Amino acid sequence: MNRKTLRRAGLMFAAFVLLSPAVLFFIWMLSLSLKYEIDNSATPPILIPTNVAWSNYADVFNSNRFFLYFRNSLIVTGSATLIALAVGVPAGWAIARLNASRAAIVVMIARMTPGLSFLIPMFLLFQWLGLLGTLVPQIVIHLVLTIPLVVWIMISYFETTPPELEEAALVDGASRWQTFRHVALPVARPGIVVAAILSVIFSWNNFVFGIVLAGRETRTLPVAVYNMLSYDQIAWGPLAAAAIVVTLPVLLLTVAAQRQIVAGLTAGAVKGG
Repeated sequence: MNRKTLRRAGLMFAAFVLLSPAVLFFIWMLSLSLKYEIDNSATPPILIPTNVAWSNYADVFNSNRFFLYFRNSLIVTGSATLIALAVGVPAGWAIARLNASRAAIVVMIARMTPGLSFLIPMFLLFQWLGLLGTLVPQIVIHLVLTIPLVVWIMISYFETTPPELEEAALVDGASRWQTFRHVALPVARPGIVVAAILSVIFSWNNFVFGIVLAGRETRTLPVAVYNMLSYDQIAWGPLAAAAIVVTLPVLLLTVAAQRQIVAGLTAGAVKGG
């Protein structure tokens, strides 16, 4: 067995070790969502049920105002992602082309700052503005998290793209805006896809902001999972079904765009000439 084969086997084993816990937990959660409570509490545990409890998913959609929370999640996540891209992509391009290392450090610090540190000031601010309980506070505080993420990804990506293409466009008489729009953006499309997907994931899965800043009519989808809990008894089947439903849109988006994600991450990992 040569060294190349050993290296490939080692990489496959490492990938299996890293991914197996996540895959196992997802399969177990899917199993819980398809079983009745008597099977979920059985000893030894039952992985594949004989009778599938589709009623768990029906309970999710018929209770806890699921579709209202789903709409709110779409509005908050979509707005936060689009605004973050509109602000972060040009900012990342400008920082990369101007070699503004100090600005990049500030962006990195903002990205590393825990989101909970913004929660109390934002709560007091929007309470004073009278916007608490609307969708606006959630969109704004999601931008605090997604904009630094997009900027940082785009800085790394634009630093790998050759500036000669943009310089040639400037020599031909194009303005800075035309150069950015017609030259930089098409080249950076894989990086933009990666930034958009990561922004959607971070925003969609956020729970704390939705439970603190939202009202009864403006809570987001992860709150639906929280509402499945009760003080009397935890119904594991409907709870797992709700978690599956919340996870499914992001999972499908990631699978559909996996080629773009790999291309964007690979291109952003190698310096361009």
